[in-house]
Amino acid sequence: MGQRRMTLQNTRQLPLKLRASHKSDVRTQFAALCYRLNNGKPEILLITSRGSKRWIVPKGWPMHGVTPGEAALQEAWEEAGVQGKAIERCLGLYSYPKDLEDGTTLPCVAMVYPVRVKALAHDYPEAGQRRRKWFSPKKAAAKVSEPELGQILRTFDPGLLRP
Repeated sequence: MGQRRMTLQNTRQLPLKLRASHKSDVRTQFAALCYRLNNGKPEILLITSRGSKRWIVPKGWPMHGVTPGEAALQEAWEEAGVQGKAIERCLGLYSYPKDLEDGTTLPCVAMVYPVRVKALAHDYPEAGQRRRKWFSPKKAAAKVSEPELGQILRTFDPGLLRP
């Protein structure tokens, strides 16, 4: 099997209209692939989860009237202090089990949106609850548990994001 390259969704995403659904259904979250260029090479920001301290990307639930990219940027701010710009192009998706506070597990699919990081704030909502660290795409891919997310990180090329 050959090396796969990053592809981009070509359609512009509109804000979502949320409808109530049963919690046992597969749920969608929006994830932020936070990146910067360092000497012309991409670096990816990973954070630790609050519970298991695994390396993850910021992600959260859809928000009514907000685009997926905007929701991913909001989560990147809350979880990692990211100040930047989201791009409304889904890079791919990955699945994972979300452990809820009541002890149940919810099957989730996360859609990944690129966020160009301009700065990292020292003070942000979840400061002190998580670690954050920059990695090369290859090292970031090796740190995450989800194979699909690893593939997205490994093949990420910010040069393809330009119009």
